[in-house]
Order: sequence, then structure tokens, then C-alpha cells
Amino acid sequence: MKIWALADLHLAFGAPGKEMDAFGHPWTNYTEKIEENWRKLISSEDLVLLPGDISWALKFPDALLDLDWIHRLPGTKLMIRGNHDYWWPSLKKFKEQAPSSMHMIQNNSFNWNGVAIAGARMWDSPEYSFNECIEFKENPRAKKSLATSANSPEDEKIFLRELNRLEISLKTLSKDAKLRIVMTHYPPIGLDLAPSRVSELLKKYKIDCCVFGHLHSVKADQSLFGTSEGTRYELCSCDYVNFLPIKLYDWQT
Repeated sequence: MKIWALADLHLAFGAPGKEMDAFGHPWTNYTEKIEENWRKLISSEDLVLLPGDISWALKFPDALLDLDWIHRLPGTKLMIRGNHDYWWPSLKKFKEQAPSSMHMIQNNSFNWNGVAIAGARMWDSPEYSFNECIEFKENPRAKKSLATSANSPEDEKIFLRELNRLEISLKTLSKDAKLRIVMTHYPPIGLDLAPSRVSELLKKYKIDCCVFGHLHSVKADQSLFGTSEGTRYELCSCDYVNFLPIKLYDWQT
């Protein structure tokens, strides 16, 4: 069995007109790329982590079209919310209506074959900036970059709320887990891997690996993040990894 990760699918089967093809290369035919690579690499016994920005839909019934598309691909899938997942329902509604292979983290954690996974969306932090590694491009919809940052009092309020949600999730991790993984949507640490408020929390709970997305239009030939204080940090935004799910672990129970 293997554990994979892929963030920022930005599916639009339930939101026609919001397809990412509008952004040009490398997003042209992106759903076809995702499906082809997924089926080539991932088996039904594997776990796939999806750290946010799953669907452009605004309402859960519309997002179900995108979730059904993912459901038809191999593997067990686990998601957290991204900043564009406006459709995100309650955990109860999700369990009642979502396809059987789809699971979500929301103030809880998920256990899979001796692996425990926690997570939270997180938010922008003044602790670090990624401007130096981003090739800023005009957004054809909003006339602004796909990569954004903000350090307002309201952003700090949201960040602290998300930090609390992350710890709520971390507290539910199984004490018997042989491997501990966290998903965030926003990057939890800076490019220099200096300690951050999130990384200190991951250190406290002895997290082996943290996967995240959100960063787009990363400059070519940029190899970002790595391991710090025992936790491995992996960026897996679709366009950063060329729409190839990244393998985190080969796993045996």
C-alpha cells in the first residue's frame, strides 16, 4: 500500500465556466492530466491525501459532481478544506451524502492502517512570504495573482482560529499510530524552514510529515521545503508537481 498527496485539483464539473484551463499553461486539459497520472500510479489499496481547493462549486450538491469524479478514481481519499472550497458542508452532511471512498477532516482525525492523519486549512501568516519563488501572473478572472498574501488584523484573527482548529484535530490522533501525518492547505512554514507557530505545534505532537498546497505559479526549477525538527514538509499543489500525485510512503501494516 502507498500513501499519496495531491492538492489544488480545482475541479469544475459542478461549476461550469470556472475551469482552470483559462489560466493557460500548465493548466490546459488539467483534469485529463490528473486522471491519467492518478490511474497510472494509484491502486485501490492506496490512500490519497487531498489538502484543499478540491472544487470550485459554491454549494455542496454541485460539488458532489466533482467528488463523484474523484470517487471513480482508485484509492481511499481524504480531504481538508481549502480557501476556495466554499461548498464545504458539515461533517454530518458529508458522511450522509458523499461517495463512499471520500472522507474529510474537520476538527477530527482519520485512521488508516496504522496511520493517523490530522489537519486544518490554516491561513496567511506574517511569519513568512513566498513572493520570491512565485512567478506572478495576471488572473484572467479577478485581475490579480493566483498567489496572494495578507497581514491584516482580520487575517491574524482567522489564522489563530485555524491554529486552534489544528490543535483540536491533533488532540484526536490515535496514540497507537505508527505514522502521523498532517494536512494543511496553506503552507505551515517558510522557505527557510525556520520555526513557525504551526511547525511548533507539529513538533509538539510528533508529526512525521505535513503536506500542503495553495502555492501556484512557482518559478521553474524551484525545489522547495524539506525536513525540519523531525517533520518533513511537502508542497503538492497540482501545477507545482506537474499534476503527478507525490508518493509520501510505501506502507505496510
